[in-house]
Amino acid sequence: MEQSAAPTDLEGFLRDIFDAAIAAVDPRAILAPYLPQRPKGRVVVMGAGKATARMAQAVEAAWGPCEGLIAVPHGASLPLQGIEVVETAHPVPDAASEATAVRLLELAQGLGADDLALFLISGGGSALLAAPAQGVSLADKQAVHRALLRSGASISQMNILRKQLSAIKGGHLAVAAHPAQVVTLLISDVPGDDPAIIASGPTVPDPSTIDEARAIVGRYALDLPPSVSARLASGQGTPSADHPVFGAAQTNMIATPMAALRAAQARAKALWPDLSVVILGDALEGEARDLGQAMAGITQSILRHGAPFSAPVLLLSGGETTVTIGQTKPGRGGRNSEFLLSFATHAPKGVYALACDTDGIDGAGTNAGAIWSPRVARLGADLDKRAFLAAHDALQFFEMADGVVTTGPTHTNVNDFRAILIPADAAL
Repeated sequence: MEQSAAPTDLEGFLRDIFDAAIAAVDPRAILAPYLPQRPKGRVVVMGAGKATARMAQAVEAAWGPCEGLIAVPHGASLPLQGIEVVETAHPVPDAASEATAVRLLELAQGLGADDLALFLISGGGSALLAAPAQGVSLADKQAVHRALLRSGASISQMNILRKQLSAIKGGHLAVAAHPAQVVTLLISDVPGDDPAIIASGPTVPDPSTIDEARAIVGRYALDLPPSVSARLASGQGTPSADHPVFGAAQTNMIATPMAALRAAQARAKALWPDLSVVILGDALEGEARDLGQAMAGITQSILRHGAPFSAPVLLLSGGETTVTIGQTKPGRGGRNSEFLLSFATHAPKGVYALACDTDGIDGAGTNAGAIWSPRVARLGADLDKRAFLAAHDALQFFEMADGVVTTGPTHTNVNDFRAILIPADAAL
């Protein structure tokens, strides 16, 4: 049987399947079927996250102008008919994050039993809405966010602690809306798609405990402000799961990391029918540089032994890695760029790889991530990859080697997307 030819532009091939992954989780295309029936009372749309502006556009495309308020990162606003959009800070909250959280709580508290509180939640909401718990200041919350970002803690661990220090996270926002009908539409950016972790779960009950939060503080030796330590010692937690608002609430997951990976897989097979396309998983976590080295090791095994797969093969994965900064002053680059630079440092010749954040922003830069290919390898041949990696300066490396991937804000967010293509002619 005649084999299908490989695409001639393999960098373009990887960009194409990444675009397909993003398109599959675009709220404009997928949200409408999840909307409930409109009630006879008020409809108030509220929420926060990197994808929330696009979600709100989808709501108003279906229902027309709506009343409401959402928070998005700076630069992520989109035109809406009636819903107000406020830009607040990410990944460390600012005064606007606090003011918007207070306004949302007040808006929710004004609803009655005939009204609908429609919450739109996606990743990034933990920083975008910051209503500190009693006795905790915004400056204290900012200090905790910075410490967590440098610690190497996973997103789940970060959000367990954040919920215990908040007046809006961990179900508080839903409680504020009682007795209104509460419907939450979610886009997942966390391993396991747990609604209680996405944006720190402002509208769902919190299964974690204050003891777990204390354990995270100890595990990562976090240096906390005195008010935060006092709050954790007080034993005051998040609302009880027995609150009546949770029994009647509806929560629908409209997009997930796995949905994006499956769309990329389908697109890859359409472009290259004879290519083996393997989804390794949507929850690969750990240190970005460690995972990059591990994936390079798998690539070597494929070329050396034909195991666990035979080339040509495309390996897809998602999840959220971490970057532990420590006490060094870091260079520029997010977790995807760091993953890819580590992979490139150990990868065989002739392989291709792309690592990007699906929200279009890797870390605090303006790039989505980076791409690795024989072309990028040639342009970066005189650069010391290990030195850039040690300095957490992956973005500068890829800028100098012309490997930066820039998409701008995608207005969706299902976490990291990684694709490693091992052609049959790659070499150890």
